[in-house]
Amino acid sequence: MTSRRRSLPPSLPRRQRGLTLIGLLFWGGVTAVTAVVAMKVFPTVLEYYTVQRIVDRIAAGNPSTVPQVRQEFDKATQVEYSIQSLKASDLVVSKDGNDRVVIEFGWDKEVDLFGPVYLLIKYRGKSH
Repeated sequence: MTSRRRSLPPSLPRRQRGLTLIGLLFWGGVTAVTAVVAMKVFPTVLEYYTVQRIVDRIAAGNPSTVPQVRQEFDKATQVEYSIQSLKASDLVVSKDGNDRVVIEFGWDKEVDLFGPVYLLIKYRGKSH
């Protein structure tokens, strides 16, 4: 019996793969900045969706007068402590062609990021 041995090709130097320290620091910095911005913006987005939900609920009830709309919004803001950027007087109340109440709202929010850097978010919405 003859044994045949396979000969392997001469090994080439293998190039290591992975993340360098500089790359790790860079991506760590990008991740940290993104996380800080997300943590500062999230409460304002939550406030917008809370206002949208309340406005939709009020419009679904089809109130008959503008003061009634504002009064219901004031009651809702007493319960929902997260609404601080919008007052009942900021609501624009009108009626569409089907005699349904349409409530529009909007505000600008400045989010302080760091130092002299701010993020300006313009929230606009109306009842569905």
